[in-house]
Amino acid sequence: MAVDVLLVGSGGREHALAWKLKRSPRLGKLYIAPGNGGTRLVGENVAIGVMDFDKLLRFAEEKRIGLTVCSMDDPLAGGIVDYFKRRGLRIWGPTKAAAQIESSKAFAKNLMHEMKIPTAEFQVFTDYERALLYVRQKGAPIVVKASALALGKGVYVCQTLAEAESALKELMVDKILKDAGSEVVIEEYLEGPEVSMHALSDGLNFLMFPPSQDHKRALDGDKGKNTGGMGTITPVPWLSAEASVLVEQEIVRPTLGALAARGTPFTGLLYPGLKVTVGGPRVLEFNARFGDPEAEVYMRLLKTDLLDLLEACVDGALGNQKLEWYAGHAACIMLASGGYPEAYERGFPISGVEDAEKTENVVVFHAGTVFEQGRLLTAGGRVLGVSATGITLKAALEHAYEAIKSISFQGMQYRRDIGAEVLKYYSAVRI
Repeated sequence: MAVDVLLVGSGGREHALAWKLKRSPRLGKLYIAPGNGGTRLVGENVAIGVMDFDKLLRFAEEKRIGLTVCSMDDPLAGGIVDYFKRRGLRIWGPTKAAAQIESSKAFAKNLMHEMKIPTAEFQVFTDYERALLYVRQKGAPIVVKASALALGKGVYVCQTLAEAESALKELMVDKILKDAGSEVVIEEYLEGPEVSMHALSDGLNFLMFPPSQDHKRALDGDKGKNTGGMGTITPVPWLSAEASVLVEQEIVRPTLGALAARGTPFTGLLYPGLKVTVGGPRVLEFNARFGDPEAEVYMRLLKTDLLDLLEACVDGALGNQKLEWYAGHAACIMLASGGYPEAYERGFPISGVEDAEKTENVVVFHAGTVFEQGRLLTAGGRVLGVSATGITLKAALEHAYEAIKSISFQGMQYRRDIGAEVLKYYSAVRI
């Protein structure tokens, strides 16, 4: 029987999920609220904001939606899942209590401390003067984080004491992230590469995705401010099978177990962002939904029907599912507005997307776009995610960067070194 789906969101992640859902033979109608300039090509956009729970619920009831899917941090933190469940509607995603694993870094760090889950040494502060004293005692390098949600912009990796002091002032005094910086987590700096792990969960059972690697800094060479992510690759060859097992057994399993023991079982997608140190994987942060742009590469390689997986999570039947993947590699390069992740302008015409998708193995996912009066315009910091697959990572990256040559909008910026370190790894291995 066909299932009508309502997908809540408007970013590149949502376009990727919609693109994959569209390929399910069981999908009926697909609605995206509010969607963007690209999601209109795979479903029907609905002009309802992600935090307007009343309107979303009424729409789901009126359209007899079989499954609502939410993979956005704000509505999950706001309790959209609880809201729908109280009315007996089927919805995929964690409850408000379970989503605290992302919406409060202080909650997550305290849970990790309690469960002895490997992470960086930390302290939590709500008082600016005490936080300032602590960083002066600890010295640099050190990491300062806004505890609450901040669209990926609340993490400051400080190489000097002056940078740490400036970060605290921006967050706690200047309030550049508003209330998100009222509580901060200060933690030790960890050496090592970052890796993203994803685990689908039905509250009891879980399935692990292969590792991926996001590139958070705005500029080439991992310079500039942190962003929501400027590009991703999967799989990650340098993460050993043994390390992946450690992540599953020492991080994912105890975290899900701890949430279940609290009476708040986690249903949805648990995404620990990790540093792989000489002492093993350490958790930098938890997310309660698919990463963005990680979703853009996972959806390109996922062979299993996504609708089957999401419904199995909701029905507590994930133990009957298995993940199958297409062979090869996937890469996604984010095209961002000039000035991102700081101030940027919107409303610039975008050209060349259709030409870009004529490149071999390329799909362009829309993130910050809008289609108005017959024109595709920029409408966000991260505008487009140019994704590509290939038998090798080198081939996938070549396809993506070749496609980018066709796309243009005023101020367009992107990193030209996505996956470069992994390419060096492959080169070294061959030698």
